[in-house]
Amino acid sequence: MAYETILLERRGPVAILRFNRPDKLNAMNSKMKDEIISALDDLEADDAIRVAVLTGAGDKAFVAGADINEFKDRSSIEQWDLYQEPFLYGAVDRFKKPVIAMINGYCLGGGCELALACDMRIASERAQIGQPEINIGIIPGGGGTQRLPRVVPLGKAMELILTGDRISAAEAHRIGLLDEVTAHDQLEARTMEIANRIADKSPVAVRLAKQAVKASTRMGLDAGLRYEQSLFALVFATHDKEEGVRAFLEKRPPRWTGT
Repeated sequence: MAYETILLERRGPVAILRFNRPDKLNAMNSKMKDEIISALDDLEADDAIRVAVLTGAGDKAFVAGADINEFKDRSSIEQWDLYQEPFLYGAVDRFKKPVIAMINGYCLGGGCELALACDMRIASERAQIGQPEINIGIIPGGGGTQRLPRVVPLGKAMELILTGDRISAAEAHRIGLLDEVTAHDQLEARTMEIANRIADKSPVAVRLAKQAVKASTRMGLDAGLRYEQSLFALVFATHDKEEGVRAFLEKRPPRWTGT
């Protein structure tokens, strides 16, 4: 389907979804949120796609925040009602396939929250990261107060949210907010290298492994270990487990079916 605010490209088993409002530094509006959710639904149903990469169009921004003009006159009830609709950050968090944030520039406010909802965050050395909502008298509303402290130390999360300051890619990497920082002109190549390495694995094993790791942030250790064991037992019922073991013993590359 044709989109107005995003670009969707398929490169073999990897899909690249680009936020396409470069003149607005890819500031997120309702149309963009709806189109991202729609695209993710399509990609989840497409068995040929095994990894999704989210990034910004242009050379300056991943997402520089929300489109403030859109919510400046919004009431409290209207905002609450919007939370009852399909919620972008939850849709990214629940996406069954791996999602990589390829952060090519400003990653602020809702953009930072979107990156936090992804499974991995790879950034250009030029990227700037932050939760600046406090500067306009509001707080993060897309998961920033909940996901950020699960990724960086609590004090650092407090500092970023309460000061509204931006930090460099190098500092974000140092505190664990970014998984990797690379030269700007190498960002896409490096991200695609990682995405394709993941796409080369068993789709069913990748999906279950992601599910288990995500559960570690939501369960206590004992419950998490039991959950891991249940998924480990489940994978023994798959064709890919049989194929992977057979290929290993026969010293040949496996032929995954995702079943």
